[in-house]
Amino acid sequence: MLFGREHVERYQETDGAEGHDWQGTTVLLLTTVGRKSGQKRTSPLIYRKKDGDTYTVIASNGGADEPPLWYANLQADPEVEVQVWGEKFVARARTATPEEKPALWEAMAETWPAYDDYQKKTEREIPVVVLERV
Repeated sequence: MLFGREHVERYQETDGAEGHDWQGTTVLLLTTVGRKSGQKRTSPLIYRKKDGDTYTVIASNGGADEPPLWYANLQADPEVEVQVWGEKFVARARTATPEEKPALWEAMAETWPAYDDYQKKTEREIPVVVLERV
């Protein structure tokens, strides 16, 4: 399965039966509101459950020099929608603090080792995003 629009559609249609498990890792759907368009935008993202109602994702954009658009959107409006399997909930998104980022990054790099390679490809500091259920 592709990672993009098709991934989002299948995930939504099957409540994650198709799309939650992807290439040996797990994926959630993050919906932000476009800061310019005002339209809802949904992105499939590799995640790790931190604890209880808290999840982490990485704004890597594959190591590109520009952050992904979803990250700019959540900076403008941190109230987001999250779908994990068939469960949908509202969350507040925030960038991990400098104190908490190293441990969260390490956990995410265990989940998807390419994150370390992505960081080496770019001069920008790739953010870790914490999603906390509201």
